[in-house]
Amino acid sequence: MDPLIVFLDRETLPVPLRPPGFLHRYVEHQQTDTAQVADRLQGAAICITNKVRITAEALRQLPDLKLIAVAATGTDVIDKPAAKAAGVTVVNIRNYAFNTVPEHVLALMFALRRNLLAYANDVRRGAWTESRQFCFLTHPIRDIAGSTLGIVGHGAIGRAVAQRAKALGMRVIAYDAVPQDGLVDFDTILRDSDVITLHAPLTADTSNMIGAAELARMKPSAILINTARGGLVNEQALADALRAGKLGGAGVDVLTEEPPRHGNGLLGADIPNLIVTPHVAWASREAMQILADQLTDNIEAFMAGTPRNVVA
Repeated sequence: MDPLIVFLDRETLPVPLRPPGFLHRYVEHQQTDTAQVADRLQGAAICITNKVRITAEALRQLPDLKLIAVAATGTDVIDKPAAKAAGVTVVNIRNYAFNTVPEHVLALMFALRRNLLAYANDVRRGAWTESRQFCFLTHPIRDIAGSTLGIVGHGAIGRAVAQRAKALGMRVIAYDAVPQDGLVDFDTILRDSDVITLHAPLTADTSNMIGAAELARMKPSAILINTARGGLVNEQALADALRAGKLGGAGVDVLTEEPPRHGNGLLGADIPNLIVTPHVAWASREAMQILADQLTDNIEAFMAGTPRNVVA
């Protein structure tokens, strides 16, 4: 019988998905609750998931499952030790967001350094109309050129951000947990950066790597940008620092809970110079199509006996 492929959360990838080039059966669900996983994957040889959690309990009920193809880079939704114990290969997507994430970082950086949201809101509420001057200068504006960008996580995305930042005339310094030539230590990033952008994975070592103590060591005018994982930053500490005027601003595309159904310290309407976007830095149309094509490539490689992008 042809292998069954089941996509558990198809609505998370709104671009065409090329069918694998081998005989197969295919079922897709727009979304799937964790409690439905074991039932929906019965008889499946290949599971495609983006954000649906695959637990050890579910894996114990899926003797036919051979491959979990994650439609993302992050694989924290998969119980990887349990998958390995069950003989299930886990593969992910790599190096697809090399334009979209850096562009989102730069967009946030420009908006925050120039206080664009604050000015746009002032104009909308009529403050410029009431001004005695032709220029309504009520918020600080700082240049990008000549400022220092600190990159935490000097992988493919971090390096792509660095390339663009240098073209804008920025001084770039970088830190990574893996030693590399030319990098600086984390303390230097905190002390010297006008903008810090995070591109590190979320692990036990990086959880809350930016907390109250780290924020206090940053320049009061500095900008923090996080397009990596919400757990890298202590969100309440960041909100407190912004409210107290101890930080110049922050751009956040990721939160510890997504969607933030139980509230979040960064969602307060009174927090100045903060931009929160709903986990969309990765999601340009072009990047999503690269992801979708690589997803099919991963499945075909596994079925050909040459698995690629294996994480477990």
